[in-house]
Amino acid sequence: MRILHFSDLHIGVENYGQTDPETGLSTRLADFLSSLDEVVEYALTEDVDLVLLAGDAYKGRDPSQTHQREFAKRLSRLSEASIPSFLLVGNHDLPNAVSRATAVEIFQTLQVPYLQVGSNLQNYTIPTKSGPLQILAVPWPRRSGILSREESRGLTIEEVRQAVQDRMTQAIYARAESLDPDVPAILTGHVTVNGATVGTERSMMLGQDHVLLAGDIGRPQVDYVALGHIHKHQILRNENPVMAYSGSLQRVDFSEEGDDKGFCVVNLDPAAPQGKRLTDFDFHRLDARRFVTVDVTVPVGDPAPTSAVVQGIARKDVAGAVVRVRVILPSEVEAQLRDSDIRDALSEAHYIAAINRESPQEARRTRLEAESAKNLQPMEALRLYLESRGVEPERQEKMLRHAEALVEREASES
Repeated sequence: MRILHFSDLHIGVENYGQTDPETGLSTRLADFLSSLDEVVEYALTEDVDLVLLAGDAYKGRDPSQTHQREFAKRLSRLSEASIPSFLLVGNHDLPNAVSRATAVEIFQTLQVPYLQVGSNLQNYTIPTKSGPLQILAVPWPRRSGILSREESRGLTIEEVRQAVQDRMTQAIYARAESLDPDVPAILTGHVTVNGATVGTERSMMLGQDHVLLAGDIGRPQVDYVALGHIHKHQILRNENPVMAYSGSLQRVDFSEEGDDKGFCVVNLDPAAPQGKRLTDFDFHRLDARRFVTVDVTVPVGDPAPTSAVVQGIARKDVAGAVVRVRVILPSEVEAQLRDSDIRDALSEAHYIAAINRESPQEARRTRLEAESAKNLQPMEALRLYLESRGVEPERQEKMLRHAEALVEREASES
């Protein structure tokens, strides 16, 4: 039984893109859809039994009609080939009101063949060509679905979060105990697991994380744990059961510059006993859009600072990449730096994200392209601002946590 696990598709992220003159759509949308096409093509050609999206199909809770159409096109290819798909609900898929539908609920409503939406913390049984598969789904929690308003009254944000985490853990234990030991089972969760390395998703969060322990989510009754929400691919546990974040298919910003992008493929032997069914695990890398940082330090007394920057750019492969340039130079020669020459040197780049200048005498100035600035999410904009002001990483993290608390409080009161 072969399972393809990917996550955090985030259709709708269009930062650092430009409009394709032929389609009128963002080139970044094309990046994300191209990666999804590779996932679908692999499933169609490599005898996959199930395609699992571990949350966050879209960037936001209200995807445009175009984004929904393009996602549906890819899902229909899997459905027509009789390949089951399982869509777990992530935090970016949830509405801001309890009565509203999730961003992926429409597929369940239309009863798309071979497609199941995991919107509740419960067990699902999916028929596949290799036999049934049990899925213990742990979607991003709706606080109102776990704690009543009365129960949370008077609690701090941290106390509410802890109460939600405790109840989620109890529910996971109970659902795991009810799994049939004679049928292969996996757990899929759109959650943060303690010890995982986080990246840009901290700047994209719509509230604060609920952090679960690896031992609580990696129950012995499941054969594999397929995680989503954190964009960096990583294996948290190598056995009993293997626990992995597939990571996102495309880079979202420069915090993911050095990350590999792709999806996971696991093979289970349905005839093997519980806990010994996983026979193979592999991570398939995708050729995602590259992000490149060019750092140049112009020494004191250099008569040609522009040439130094251009030479620094020439040492990097910027063709087709999203590029930012960070220049440290004495303030007395800053006026000699010619932006037009720097941009000419970056002519093969897909997008010039920023040209930063920093001197000991003044704070760094960040120049963002207008379209990029327009598409920034609040948390991402704050993070970029803190970076531009040279705020220490630990202080940045503290300030971002406070900002996230304000976002969560505002969301809970709306």
